Amino acid sequence: MGAGGGFVAGDVKNYPGKVTRHVVNACVLGATGGLIFGYDLGISGGVTSMAPFLSKFFPDVYRKEALDTSTNQYCRFNDMGLTLFTSSLYLAALIASFGASYITRTWGRKRTMLLGGIVFFIGAALNAGAVDLSMLIAGRILLGVGVGFSTQSVPLYVSEMAPQQHRGAFNIVFQLAITIGIFIANLVNYLTPKIAGNQAWRYSLGGATIPAALICLSALKLDDTPNSLLEQGKAEKAREILRKIRGLNDKEIESEFQDLVTASEAAKQVEHPWTRILKRQYRPQLTMAVAIPFFQQLTGMNVVMFYAPVLLQSIGFESNASLLSTVITGAVNILATGVSIYGSDKSGRRSLFLSGGAVMFVFQVALAVLIGSKFGTSGDVIQLPKWYAGIVVACICLFVSAFAWSWGPLGWLVPSEIFPLEIRSAGQSITVAVNMLFTFFIAQLFLAMLCHFKFGLFIFFAIFVAIMSTFIFFFLPETMNIPIEEMSKVWKQHWYWRRFTTEDDDRRALDVIV
Repeated sequence: MGAGGGFVAGDVKNYPGKVTRHVVNACVLGATGGLIFGYDLGISGGVTSMAPFLSKFFPDVYRKEALDTSTNQYCRFNDMGLTLFTSSLYLAALIASFGASYITRTWGRKRTMLLGGIVFFIGAALNAGAVDLSMLIAGRILLGVGVGFSTQSVPLYVSEMAPQQHRGAFNIVFQLAITIGIFIANLVNYLTPKIAGNQAWRYSLGGATIPAALICLSALKLDDTPNSLLEQGKAEKAREILRKIRGLNDKEIESEFQDLVTASEAAKQVEHPWTRILKRQYRPQLTMAVAIPFFQQLTGMNVVMFYAPVLLQSIGFESNASLLSTVITGAVNILATGVSIYGSDKSGRRSLFLSGGAVMFVFQVALAVLIGSKFGTSGDVIQLPKWYAGIVVACICLFVSAFAWSWGPLGWLVPSEIFPLEIRSAGQSITVAVNMLFTFFIAQLFLAMLCHFKFGLFIFFAIFVAIMSTFIFFFLPETMNIPIEEMSKVWKQHWYWRRFTTEDDDRRALDVIV
């Protein structure tokens, strides 16, 4: 056993269940909600490197980038208005996630996904037709509301539908959808300038309506989860859905169904989950809901996804070459996510976190050395040899692959599976809010940080990767193959968290105390 406490409770139940067509359809269609988040992550950086877009909305940046070749390469794109275009979405998603908690709990996971898709569609249409900066930012804010609702509901939906033995793999399909969205966006950014010329940015931004329509259609087709249906008082419908997704008869699902009913009855006694979640017995889950998304953003990965084209242009790549390089890294992102789909339910969450952290650390340091040795602290313009540029792209790809099998998918999976039902929606809202808050800060501050920290920015992120890996090693217990309503047992065995979760706490958790 590692220092984090890899044991699982000996009396944890092993519910029967098959990987049925119904559960595959539900989890895969549900996970398509990740497409809208991924598409936006990929599209933003490409659009902000397009000259027609910059000249229309950010003329100062355009003049600095296109006309002033003497500008320090680290500072070419440093403009707070430009970063506000990217980061306004994540601030809106942060605020929306709190409202999404109530809607997810009272209306259900399915309706929350549908609402998120509709709002995202409207935002994408506004962006595509934008005539000024205010219209552009308004569209971004609506996109953010859609992302907030989707990231609140989709991970919960998949975790509750999937059988315990395959929950990791099914939940990581959400992250796979994010990576596919990023890859499609990179392709769109690369191809639209060849087809649409000066209007390419409109097609790129308007393309977000397609994944938005897809999540709406998926939500209309899906059943809600048994857990959510019980929260809404629909016990017989919940039993029917559980029987369908497990491929079993009433007798075979009885044990799992009764445990869901017990969890639902306890949840209904909790009128104020936001107050409840602050109680001592939930300290382990609350800590993870804050720490994991916080650390996920400080891996530096979203910096690469937001600004890869801008970053690569800043270190000497031509515009077209930088967009092509992001297509390559996007493909690597998709392929490496497959490692996590396979490994999360085989080798466990902890081993993927730790191996990914080690590889990310190595290649963050390598990027700092490679960029620093060519540009130093001055950032003077220099033409990178092709072989050298290839090494830079290779290091980025290896960094991306490590994130894609570790902190990328697990940053969504682990928080979505650790909360008891009575505080699950509130807990997921905290996860989304922290994720979006630090996504906002990173998006808003990265170009200024690149300008001031220079190549040392990669060392900054490498230090955080070392810190977060240490945190995982000591404080995260293994959650693989534990039924979602039995997850409290892993904290009782952990060397540190067991002092917060006792048998008395468990009894109090079922009392009518709010």
